[in-house]
Amino acid sequence: MAATVPWLARAAEPTEQQRIEAALPARAVVKPRKPRKLLIFDLNVGYGGHPSAKVANTAFTLMGQKTGAFEATVSRDPAVFQRDSLRKFDAVFFNNNVGNLFTDPELRQNLIEFVYGGGGLMGVHGTSVAFTRWPEGAKEDWPEFALMLGTRGAAHMPGDGSEVVIVKLDDPGHPLNRAFDGKSFEYRSEFFRFHDPYSRNRVRVIQSIDNAATEKLQGAPLKQFRKDNDYPVAWVRNYGRGRVFYGSIAHNPYVFWDAKMLQFYLDATQFALGDLPAPTIPSGKLTPAIRAQEQLGWRLGIEAYTFHKFTFFEAIEKTAQLGLPFIGGLSFQKVSKEIPKNFNPQLTDDELKQIRLKLDAHGVRLLTYYYGAIPGDPAACRTVFEFARQMGIETFMSEPDPKALDTIEKFCDEYDINVALHNHAQKESPHYWHPDELLKVCQGRSRRIGACPDLGYWMRSGIDPIKGLRTLKDRVITIQMHDLHELTPEGHDVPWGTGAGKAADFLREVHRLGIKPTMFGLEYSYNWLESMPDIATCIEFFNKVSVNLAK
Repeated sequence: MAATVPWLARAAEPTEQQRIEAALPARAVVKPRKPRKLLIFDLNVGYGGHPSAKVANTAFTLMGQKTGAFEATVSRDPAVFQRDSLRKFDAVFFNNNVGNLFTDPELRQNLIEFVYGGGGLMGVHGTSVAFTRWPEGAKEDWPEFALMLGTRGAAHMPGDGSEVVIVKLDDPGHPLNRAFDGKSFEYRSEFFRFHDPYSRNRVRVIQSIDNAATEKLQGAPLKQFRKDNDYPVAWVRNYGRGRVFYGSIAHNPYVFWDAKMLQFYLDATQFALGDLPAPTIPSGKLTPAIRAQEQLGWRLGIEAYTFHKFTFFEAIEKTAQLGLPFIGGLSFQKVSKEIPKNFNPQLTDDELKQIRLKLDAHGVRLLTYYYGAIPGDPAACRTVFEFARQMGIETFMSEPDPKALDTIEKFCDEYDINVALHNHAQKESPHYWHPDELLKVCQGRSRRIGACPDLGYWMRSGIDPIKGLRTLKDRVITIQMHDLHELTPEGHDVPWGTGAGKAADFLREVHRLGIKPTMFGLEYSYNWLESMPDIATCIEFFNKVSVNLAK
């Protein structure tokens, strides 16, 4: 563990601390699922630092102590990003950092893998230019950090944090906006106007500057910093499994003795730590159907096997073209023309990086991954789970030897990754083909081991999907959806709702049972090279059913 600097060493003045204490939230909105640890990193390089940073150190430390939501550790030692040190934390808060904080490639890789594998990342105000060479005009030094955070830039109006704007709530019902009671608010601060890679196709904007209301307030037209005049104030996103939050309002010390802002930042911290669920699908991808699915806790994505005649990069492109934000991976699919290798644990760190960047560029997130038979040998099993951690995978779909499950179960719990046992027909999947047989295998095991019902194989094997669902109940971890033209071994895929599979009734039963699978995997195994119109029909059907169920 790297040496840390006790927060009291740089604490605010007593009068400031008294103001902070008076404004602190009384309690956390949700109880932590386990003791949480927040790393606050407040180093600046080539810049003197914002005076508000030390006040924020105090406010966050006291807030964690008072509410019991987390324990804060403040550091400015880059060694804290060694892997064994970093893994002790649930989230990292870059507190108003400016400049190139550290250049060690190993430490940078550790941070990426920490976030992508499910850690939290928070940034405020000056963090938008962290890992830039500030004395050289904020020259970019780590583009992937900018992608992960969701932005670059620090342009603002003249004055020492004195611009007054109207902040609107882009997503009034979002859990992180709870402190503001669904209402826009006036605020005085230094408001940044960002440039690429910021995009509403990348992040979920929850607050932004209300340009028309602000022009009336200021009594003059606003300076145009962007062609689209889109000036966000706060957002959330996922980077892989990582929960990312950025908030611009943090320039002035008084922000951190403002009761509403402290409540806002507490809620943001609980989101980043993993205790407060909050939707993150990018603003630019939101539709009424996707909002309904967020309400249901459902996620619809493409299984890569649907496009296994293409590369994984092409599958990502097609998924985005279809308007879906999620995808499942496949171990025997080529990555791309430039990376003519299978998408599997043998890929290099740089090749995995290219996959991360491709997913990010198209606003698609990898949720599931098919790996034929996860091995029972501990070393080989760890290799597979390390790969899943690096790629932000939530759930494996696999058909391992049942003897391997004792080993697999240990890694499921260690890595917080599920294994959903997939079924083919009886001959290929003697232990998993039937719901009754699968339950026997799962008996007494971690809830992280369960079922991935492949409805196509169920129907071809004479298993009614609704009865199978009722048998498995909460052992269902993820679902591969199909509808077939007939309930025989020769049945082939047809658009959902047009076949013999009673797809609408199945979805209603999923909802009735309260099952929230990792993903409804759209696996269309027919007309391989010309399936896009049929897939679009499946999506339209799923959207219609989910909107009706969410009413």
